Amino acid sequence: METMSKKNSNEMTAETHRSPPAAYLLPEKPIVTLEASESWVALNICDLWAYRELLYFLVWRDIKVRYRQTVLGAGWAILQPLVAMLVFTYFFGKLARIPSDGIPYPIFVYAGLLPWTFCSNAILNAGNSLVGSSNLITKVYFPRLIIPSAAVGSGLIDFAIAFGLLIGLLVFYDFVVTWNLLMLPALVLVTALLALGVGMWMAALNVRFRDMRYALPFLIQVWFFTTPIIYPSSMMPENQRWLIVLNPLTGIIEGYRASLFDQVFDWSALALSVAFTLALLVYAAYTFRRLERSFAEFI
Repeated sequence: METMSKKNSNEMTAETHRSPPAAYLLPEKPIVTLEASESWVALNICDLWAYRELLYFLVWRDIKVRYRQTVLGAGWAILQPLVAMLVFTYFFGKLARIPSDGIPYPIFVYAGLLPWTFCSNAILNAGNSLVGSSNLITKVYFPRLIIPSAAVGSGLIDFAIAFGLLIGLLVFYDFVVTWNLLMLPALVLVTALLALGVGMWMAALNVRFRDMRYALPFLIQVWFFTTPIIYPSSMMPENQRWLIVLNPLTGIIEGYRASLFDQVFDWSALALSVAFTLALLVYAAYTFRRLERSFAEFI
């Protein structure tokens, strides 16, 4: 009897070791399944809102990394457009005598350099953001759209710092505050959306084609000279002005000057810039989502 009891006890112990508790059993079906869509790709805007804290963290990470171990720190945000303004004022305003629509040339060119510097830097940083964050993309899941969005968001901080110098210039040249300034937040938003659209598109292409890393600075340089920053759009002959209006930054930068200097808005050019920006943003977002499935493979 005692022998049988020991035998049953040994069998129960072996059975316990062979069968893990129910709490440790794996579910029959996975909780979350990640699959690549073959046709339609949703943007998943709700996911971006759910990961908004990560976006905030990445924005401040980019700012800290940018100015870490620098002597001037955030002063570089002012120094870049300021030095460019001084150089352009001497060569194009004083020597070449390029007209500025009755506005003092230094503040005329600075009002164009401010949104241009923000837009170009945001596009460059966003275009290289995915390649620079390869360690995050290959290890952790989150909406990849957050990475170029953080690059654009960090550029807004530099824009706000450099805008302080513009306020000083407006006071120095005795410009008065008018109702046109109410358009300024909308113009900043359109500029940020344009930078985000181009930046997302370039970031997705840069993962697959590393030539974009070298082509992007060249394309931005060409874009600068085709944008009315150091010259007014009124310099163009009337029958050729439609060429410069096709540039989406033309209506935006002319809108900044109309808002700051109490001029008449060119609503047709501004509407074209807004329409182009929204169309490009939607196209870039869907292109980004289609190429996103191969990021981990090529990055």
